[in-house]
Amino acid sequence: MSTAAELSPTPFGRLVTAMVTPFDSEGGVDLALAGRLARHLVDEGSEALVVCGTTGESPTLSWSEQLKMFEAVRQAVGSGVHVLAGTGSNCTREAVEATREAAAAGADGALVVVPYYNKPPQDGIEAHFRAIAEAASDLPLMLYNIPGRTGCNMQPSSVARLMNCANVVSFKAASGTTEEVSQLRQACGHRLAIYSGDDALTLPMLSVGAVGVVSVASHLVGRRLRKMIEAYLAGQNAVALSHHEQLLPLFKALFATTNPIPVKAALELGGWPVGAPRLPLVPLEPAMRVALSEALDEENNRTTKKRKTKT
Repeated sequence: MSTAAELSPTPFGRLVTAMVTPFDSEGGVDLALAGRLARHLVDEGSEALVVCGTTGESPTLSWSEQLKMFEAVRQAVGSGVHVLAGTGSNCTREAVEATREAAAAGADGALVVVPYYNKPPQDGIEAHFRAIAEAASDLPLMLYNIPGRTGCNMQPSSVARLMNCANVVSFKAASGTTEEVSQLRQACGHRLAIYSGDDALTLPMLSVGAVGVVSVASHLVGRRLRKMIEAYLAGQNAVALSHHEQLLPLFKALFATTNPIPVKAALELGGWPVGAPRLPLVPLEPAMRVALSEALDEENNRTTKKRKTKT
């Protein structure tokens, strides 16, 4: 059991970016652009990158493409940045193999999603993750619960039973509630590092024990997110709240439809030719693109005004 004085470790820092996968004009993975984008994200405040997770369109990437994408990002950012490979699958054997390959390729961790579609019971979920943890026992794992996508919710009691696996060190909480963080803290103690899986819930989740965020918005506002987190940790609650409230319109625009459709559009607007998502995802519809552009302009204008004020 955790107490108010027991703070969780931060195995992957505070700001983790769930990175998009860039595609070229023919729909192939653009590895060179991926490397440039990865370095940019680090320069803008990301302490770790997740490659080929949900935002990276893992469902439509082959395992070969995923491994090449990971290797390109790993090479681009060097050893000073945590790189996590998305190795989840609804087939335990595939997830085990992918996690072993990621470990062999030099990953600092693996993001492993709850098995989707086949809706296993809780003992099946536990067995799935235990098999992965045992197969790559030296690789730190971030379990990823996102029932809105998987159709299956991992209970805190199931996570607690996995805490005897030394490499189960973190958890991406994307159920959409702060209660999940509190329940995980109560069930697992402070050793489990819980990350918000929703940009808009980062500040509320920090207040109940999360250590940071696996972010989509950090493609665009990484420095601002770092400032919000650092302000909260420094006890500057009003400053943190101000950042949160000002960023909410952008958060809303980035999740107006299925991720990563909006963030890829936002990157294109910012001069990063990352390409459209692969089918069955489609480009952002015009009305949403207008709203997204307006939110980006508002944030850019705010940042410009602050810089002018300082000078």
